[in-house]
Amino acid sequence: MADMPEPSIHFVTLGMFIIDQIHFPASGRVVDDIIGGAGTFGIIGARLFSPPPELSRTLGWIVDVGNDFPKSIKLELERWGTSLILRETPERRTTRGWNSYGPADFRSFKYLTPKLRLTPDDFVNTPLVNSRSFHLICSPDRCRDIINSLSSLRSSPKEPIMLWEPVPNLCTPEELPTCLEVLKLVSVVSPNAAELGGFYGLSESEAENRGSIEENAEKWYLSGIGLRGDGPIIVRAGKAGCYIRYCGGKKWLPAYFDDEHGSRVVDPTGGGNSFIGGLAIGLVRTSDVVLSAAYATVAASFAIEQIGMPVLSQSKGTELWNGVEAEERLKEYLRRIGVKVKTSL
Repeated sequence: MADMPEPSIHFVTLGMFIIDQIHFPASGRVVDDIIGGAGTFGIIGARLFSPPPELSRTLGWIVDVGNDFPKSIKLELERWGTSLILRETPERRTTRGWNSYGPADFRSFKYLTPKLRLTPDDFVNTPLVNSRSFHLICSPDRCRDIINSLSSLRSSPKEPIMLWEPVPNLCTPEELPTCLEVLKLVSVVSPNAAELGGFYGLSESEAENRGSIEENAEKWYLSGIGLRGDGPIIVRAGKAGCYIRYCGGKKWLPAYFDDEHGSRVVDPTGGGNSFIGGLAIGLVRTSDVVLSAAYATVAASFAIEQIGMPVLSQSKGTELWNGVEAEERLKEYLRRIGVKVKTSL
């Protein structure tokens, strides 16, 4: 029997997989062995709109499996049906994180085991290196290095969509000059409001002001994003939604769970990463920035309804996440915001 052809890869994340331990000091509750990590949430954001068997295999990622990797987690990751590379690293423990949650969205995080970051070299000799889009969550310097390395390793002549999510602790005024240089190398940049404001020395409350978001997004857009200088910046603004500055103009999209439509937000962790995954899949498959931001918004809504990953199930042959069909939620959201779909979902 002939081998199955390698799938065309639409999305690859360079974010990490992390097993989380979560502490709730108010109740003393501790939850362990929770699937997490920026890369994992990015994959979920894309997977929501990529049902099996064909589309789910267009999503590629690498998970480093340490000597303590729970079998239940391995089975769950495999159940998603993606082009997952489980890389055995028996000499080490899996990357693990400690999280403490408190009131007013307070979260504290630290690594419990040494982290093992992914690099472009990890994708050599796999179809992942020729992906149509990449999720980068890193500093400006590392972003530049990753893009340069990927360019030298790829055999595909087509330029991939590079989606950059700045890493929070290096969103500082000192990093701004390098950031503006790197913007010319990426296709899309998507900071959250605090990250964007951090580059201008703003406090979190100042950064989340709509006027500040629009003003600073304009600075980035006019500085030139992408090879042609007209790539979009999409600012993630939590419950205020997202702000899009692109070649077609300026637009705010509301969050899926806004004041009018009620809130089922349990844990905002991973919402931004899932947003990027949904955004990437939208851009790869529709090339429509506003429609893709709607994909992203809906993807984020699934990530924040529970602690950890949304729950995958089946009903009468239909794939459900948290008991809901992802495309139906997307269609409902598009009707709500008045965005017409130019391509079939």
